[in-house]
Amino acid sequence: MDPHDLVVVTGRRLQRVEDVLDGWFDVASARGERFGSHHAHLIENLRRNTSGGKRFRPRMVLTAFETLGGGDLEIAARVAAAFELLHTALIVHDDVIDRDFVRRGQPNVSGSYRDRATTAGISLPLAEHRGMSVAVIAGDLALAGAYRLVDGCGADELTRGRLIELLDDAVSAAAAGEFADVDFSMHNTMPTVDEVIEMERLKTAWYSFEAPLQAGAVVAGAGLATIDALGRFGRNIGIAYQIVDDVLGVFGEEDVTGKSAVGDLREGKRTVLIAHAATRPEWDAVRHLFGSADLDQEDAACIREVLVASGARTYAERLASDFANRAWEALAEDSVPASTRAELAPVVRSVLERTR
Repeated sequence: MDPHDLVVVTGRRLQRVEDVLDGWFDVASARGERFGSHHAHLIENLRRNTSGGKRFRPRMVLTAFETLGGGDLEIAARVAAAFELLHTALIVHDDVIDRDFVRRGQPNVSGSYRDRATTAGISLPLAEHRGMSVAVIAGDLALAGAYRLVDGCGADELTRGRLIELLDDAVSAAAAGEFADVDFSMHNTMPTVDEVIEMERLKTAWYSFEAPLQAGAVVAGAGLATIDALGRFGRNIGIAYQIVDDVLGVFGEEDVTGKSAVGDLREGKRTVLIAHAATRPEWDAVRHLFGSADLDQEDAACIREVLVASGARTYAERLASDFANRAWEALAEDSVPASTRAELAPVVRSVLERTR
């Protein structure tokens, strides 16, 4: 599923977000020069790792803002850019947690500084530690930038306070979700389906869908009923989106998804798909394979067979459809204008189509 195809926002509005991001990086780079070349280089590395994304979260902000009749694009663009910087911060830190050194086929922040260290003759273990340490610092800078953009967005004090609160909640939720995900991996016991759903809502759905939509609505001056409905839409469609993503991570075609169909199984990633399968007797046959660092294509095929035979795949797909339908119910409420509903309806349809 390509988020870029889900919501269409006019190029002029998205370009303004790009301008805001470029401006933030320019200022941060200039400030960095005061603290030495290493700091300035780090900002430019972070800029490279932020560019080229699909800008899905800014699209969420701008879609709510535009369809709800928002008037001040400058404020909306700065808030939208803040959510993109938040996304950057979280994925940079997530790569550290997962010990990943590549993203989108290119070295990420950790990978870039690991490679610089190995080129300088530092041993690989120390180089990897250096790369991950620098990435923690880079993620902190991006997170601080997100708050700086919202604080200086130009909105009145009341609106700015509400936006900061939304950002606070998104950051806290992401931290709680990430902690739960890490905690799951530390235990041999499998979390329940409900526990996985809550983790995925906190870790991804909240900051990717729920908060950006509500932030755009706040900037547009929408009423509380509308803001609440969009939050529930974002929460449910975000969960549905993540469940589908997890199913595709195991059953998707790699040349289409751009993601390994073995990686999640080798990593032992706790998803709705796996949590449900683990409650079925069929799971005993492949339990020892799940999470094995030596998992190969043949072993992965065996696990997939069990996920189908146990009904786990069907269960996950139906659950995703259920959450997508809940999202549609929120979108269909009277407090959501027809223009907003029409723009966000393709998100629901896309999720439902991918679960059939």
